[in-house]
Amino acid sequence: MKKTNAVRILDKKKIKYELIPYEVDEKDLGAIHVAEQLNEPVEQVFKTLVLEGNKTGNFVCLIPGAEELNLKKAAKISGNKKCDLIPLKTVLPTTGYIRGGCTPIGMKKNFPTYIHDTCLSFPFIYISAGVRGMQIKIDPKDLLKVVKIDVCDIIL
Repeated sequence: MKKTNAVRILDKKKIKYELIPYEVDEKDLGAIHVAEQLNEPVEQVFKTLVLEGNKTGNFVCLIPGAEELNLKKAAKISGNKKCDLIPLKTVLPTTGYIRGGCTPIGMKKNFPTYIHDTCLSFPFIYISAGVRGMQIKIDPKDLLKVVKIDVCDIIL
């Protein structure tokens, strides 16, 4: 596999990680499917969601795979009155990554980023490596060293 932008950034910052491949199902790009493929608890597989707030513009939330983002909490924590997911057709031009391969590391811009606080209860979590079919296994404390991320409660 050729190195993604996210992997190059981790290497440059000398962050320890592991690349874990999985079988992609184009009909099911969800984190639950990824967790099943990895044979790991879905609570440790974090999905990357890109949102747009009515005041601050785009921001990113990472939440455990089976959970649902609480839009009210996400809006409040990001300084907005309301927010919503960006349209799928704008994910690639906004982030540089495709749906199902979106990672918080190395997006086109450094968007404000928030991760659910359960991440710190695990020795490692999985996030997308920037392509479908590849996950990064990383200590969440190391992820916080690479991307400026606020740890908070953002799920329903």
